[in-house]
Amino acid sequence: MEDSIRKSIRVRKAADSLPIVVWLLAGVTIWELTSWLLVSAHVPLAQSRLPYLHRVLEAFIDYWPSLWREGRTTFANAGIGFALGGLAGAALALFMSMSRWMEQLAFPYAIASQMIPILGLAPILYGIVRDEAAARMLIAGYITFFPVALNMLRGLRSISPSALALMHAYGAGSVACYWKLRIPAALPGLFTGLKIAAPLAVTGAILVELMGAQHGVGVIMLRNLYYGPSHVYLFWSTVVLGAMLGILAYGIISAAERLLTPWQPEFRIKGGGT
Repeated sequence: MEDSIRKSIRVRKAADSLPIVVWLLAGVTIWELTSWLLVSAHVPLAQSRLPYLHRVLEAFIDYWPSLWREGRTTFANAGIGFALGGLAGAALALFMSMSRWMEQLAFPYAIASQMIPILGLAPILYGIVRDEAAARMLIAGYITFFPVALNMLRGLRSISPSALALMHAYGAGSVACYWKLRIPAALPGLFTGLKIAAPLAVTGAILVELMGAQHGVGVIMLRNLYYGPSHVYLFWSTVVLGAMLGILAYGIISAAERLLTPWQPEFRIKGGGT
């Protein structure tokens, strides 16, 4: 019986991954074909517009040690800022959930903070702190805290009055209600906010590096963009690396969500919550 269940789960996972493989192969084919058409049509700077993907991968492999070193710097600083921003967002959500007047007091300021474009805020912060690592962390944290606060607050507010009444009937205080009821209910919302913010935190860190940092993906991206067509494949390699870092950040948060919230329906259906 258990063998049949495991086999069914494996078949379901294979079926779920098939569309991803199909879309990936289709995207690679369209990319290569479009690049070939641009070259065949003698479009000026055709490879700068859309280079051959296999040439980009060759450059990625050839320069992997440098890409790994700079990518690690970007990812580490973005990760620290992301963690700090997540903690700040969760604390803000807990604060606003305590009463309506606290929410009305803090929420307008949280919204107002998001009115500043990241493209304008990044050079300002970099000019103030004059430290590339600190600036990357601040931007990553700034990007992270609002979606975390908003989605976690929604989860904290999602508790039904009957569930709260039952907790109070058993003599549970405010702390027990939060620990045993509100926070578990808010975890899916928390992870939704984290998954939204994770790739954006990496993008924000790269944006800071474009302002004049010494190390990071943005530095080699800007450097190779400056050299133009002679470094086009290496430039596109840094673009691919930035995308991979964003996907990695999203994947880590998704794995943590599956591990810490196995009761969610989408995980139970796939055999993750039974």
